[in-house]
Amino acid sequence: MKQKHYLVPSFLASKGLVKLHIDSFNHFIQTEIKNIVRANSRVSVPEANWWLEYNDIYIKPPTVNDGGVVASRVTPHDCRLRDLTYAGEILVDVTFVRQNEVVSKKGVLIGRMPIMLKSSICVLNGKSPSELMRLKECPLDPGGYFIIGGTEKVVLMQEQTSKNRLIIEEDSKRGLVCSVTSSSAQTKSKTNIVTKDDKFYLSHNSFIVDVPIAILFKAMNITSDQELLQLIGTEESVWANFVPSLKLCLEYNIHTCLDACNWLHSRLRQPRYRTAFGAGRTLRTAANILETDIILEIQRFLRDIIITHVEMEKLNFAPRAFFLGQMVRYLILANEKRIPPDDRDFYGNKRIELAGSLLALLFEDVFKTFNEDLWLTVSKIDTKRRCTPFDISRHIKTWMITEQLNRAISSGNWIIKRFRMMRHGVTQVVSRLSYVAALGHMTRMTSQFEKTRKVSGPRSIHASQWGLICPSDTPEGEACGLVKNVALMCHVTVEVDDAHLIELISNYYTFPLYQMRYAKNEYVIYVNGKPIGFTQHPGKLCVLIRGLRRSGRIHGFVSVYIKQAYQCVHVVSDGGRFCRPYIILCNGRPLVTESVLQDLRHNVLNWDDLLKKGLVEYLDVNELNDCLVAMDESCLTDGNHYTHMEIDPATILGVVAGLIPYPDHNQSPRNTYQCAMGKQAIGTVALNQQIRFDTLQCQMVYPQKPLVQSKTIQMMHFDELPAGQNAVVAIMSYSGYDVEDALVINQASIDRGFARACVYRRSGVHLKMHENAVYDRLMGPSIERETGVLRRGDEVLQADGVAYIGACVNDRQILINKEMPVVSSSAVLDNAGSLSLNVNTPENAVNSMSLRLILGFSFTTGLIIKILVGNIRYKIQSLL
Repeated sequence: MKQKHYLVPSFLASKGLVKLHIDSFNHFIQTEIKNIVRANSRVSVPEANWWLEYNDIYIKPPTVNDGGVVASRVTPHDCRLRDLTYAGEILVDVTFVRQNEVVSKKGVLIGRMPIMLKSSICVLNGKSPSELMRLKECPLDPGGYFIIGGTEKVVLMQEQTSKNRLIIEEDSKRGLVCSVTSSSAQTKSKTNIVTKDDKFYLSHNSFIVDVPIAILFKAMNITSDQELLQLIGTEESVWANFVPSLKLCLEYNIHTCLDACNWLHSRLRQPRYRTAFGAGRTLRTAANILETDIILEIQRFLRDIIITHVEMEKLNFAPRAFFLGQMVRYLILANEKRIPPDDRDFYGNKRIELAGSLLALLFEDVFKTFNEDLWLTVSKIDTKRRCTPFDISRHIKTWMITEQLNRAISSGNWIIKRFRMMRHGVTQVVSRLSYVAALGHMTRMTSQFEKTRKVSGPRSIHASQWGLICPSDTPEGEACGLVKNVALMCHVTVEVDDAHLIELISNYYTFPLYQMRYAKNEYVIYVNGKPIGFTQHPGKLCVLIRGLRRSGRIHGFVSVYIKQAYQCVHVVSDGGRFCRPYIILCNGRPLVTESVLQDLRHNVLNWDDLLKKGLVEYLDVNELNDCLVAMDESCLTDGNHYTHMEIDPATILGVVAGLIPYPDHNQSPRNTYQCAMGKQAIGTVALNQQIRFDTLQCQMVYPQKPLVQSKTIQMMHFDELPAGQNAVVAIMSYSGYDVEDALVINQASIDRGFARACVYRRSGVHLKMHENAVYDRLMGPSIERETGVLRRGDEVLQADGVAYIGACVNDRQILINKEMPVVSSSAVLDNAGSLSLNVNTPENAVNSMSLRLILGFSFTTGLIIKILVGNIRYKIQSLL
């Protein structure tokens, strides 16, 4: 299999370079946004006898409203030129009460959603190269970014700790801590189990003190000490460690569920928590509540804040009590050194938040605020006494959702007060310095770790990064190791519904949890962090699930692995996991044969066909620990136990590092330097660069293909959009006294166009309509009264106040002469003044030329005038 590297182009043709961003956004608009609306589907005001219910939500393709009744379709190129936002309408189907009558409406507008380029509802989706060129787009542009106000914005991947997973870690103040961050469609919370004086406590921000774990069990109807001990384990050493926690119940005189609920009620931090429609629900105090009702109140409160990802029917706390018992058990075993603590830097314990998951967090918060505003609007209006029927669809503030989404993507600030989330720099402007810089920006990943802290752990290369994170592409300085780039064949999963997985696993080798006796052959089964049973045949269960995955009966990104130390089997289908494809081996032989590769080269088969036939499969970091991977066929000797084989070892590098020829012959820092400087190479930005109006654009006049090419260069289409030129060393100096890092360049080569580059800078203005019906206007060139000649700086202006095309402009010359009125607050504008605002040429613009001019109109910003000034010079000179 000398040609197995041909699998890489097939993978890229199917998945693309930024497919992980696009898949995440598609999952958000097709699934997650519907789940959010379903979880917050009802807004009701009983006092006004009014309610509203959302039946469905959907997003339309991008449009723009230029003041007309019907919105018109828009393309990304139009949005860039006219400073528009590439967004589509968010429509809902609602049912509400109007004058004691139930009314249904479809297609009610509640806001506008920014649309990711090349997503499922983008106008560029599924277009051929010729169709993309007709839409004035570059066929090699991968998409995966947004356009907000004419500016291209990319959402950087965010590195986070995994949700719904038990993590045992060392705390400097509290010792070993077992924590789980629960995330469900309704709530998100973090629960900690800590040890103090050999006793176990639950630490949660809803309580003013740490809660003894035994009291919490009794509040969950686990009142029998024997039943409680069986949740922890059956070993005598485990019981001996837990007995001091049981004695706390005697100290506090707590014996029944009512005693425990009273104890918890008196130690709540905030006896108020939000409900689905956002109005809030307040727990009644002990002075105005019956003892028979306090159990119901506290148990409902615990249902909404403690381990919310574990589902329960009504108030049956048995699944959550078992999960809490497992947390205590693992903490006891960790204290006894029988199991190791978890490694926070291990990528199996991390999840990656992409644009879809980040937008889901933001939209959920905005949608709850939107519903609260509807609730307040109806509460202030007395619908019973109104003469005209009250129609809530006329009171919907569509700007609320639109502005908050646009502001977050434009500024990069993700602020969600409910979760105490304040992240900055989530989005960045797409770097268009070169084609490689744009690709590298799409694959960039950041961490929320403070860059100023001098800690080596999060910055170091971890063994679990193999094939997932590029080992070379990271910046220098304080961001080293915290800002990373994903590898070439790395993929990030999207969430898959686990209902069918739970039903499937429950029918094979699975027993109910209440029958578990913690024998050596009994392994707990977790599906996305939720315990569903236990098995006595963990190996057979893993073989079954992998067989179903390879045959296509379950999703290809479902993962299964065994944690021997914890005696559990994890079946995972959540989103944000790093994974990469491998060739499957059967009896030590690869299933991908030479005939398969030939069919792949002749387009008889594609990448998806290989997955459906079970020839290749995706493995995440955790499942990879249960596999043995061969680097190539030379490792496949008799007697080996390899399960998989690498497709191409070169794919452990990222997009930028893959362009380096023979990187294994360089020092490691040299590869890192090239990853940073290679993005700055001047060349070809895009195939549509001649019609782009970027703020700054650098182009090489005669770009050349590199003489020495790696396989990645052709896969990235870098040979079609090259950067730089092939400089040949023809003469070397015999000696050079006191010369370091000097270049001697042939003057004749420079005269013939060697290293000649063009720099284009954009200038522009908006002519807006102001108050009192006054507006901005363009003024022609001014003439000096004394001399009768044009005012200095106005030499290139025409009568309409704009520089003419082809004008040779110099420093400080005026390109656009705009006059803005001084607006007063009176109804009639008396003695109107004016303020002249000139658009000058950029600094150091000597012997430049006015090349292109566009005029556009936007309903929000008015008339738009943009002018592009170009300058041609030698590349090694200062271009900026």
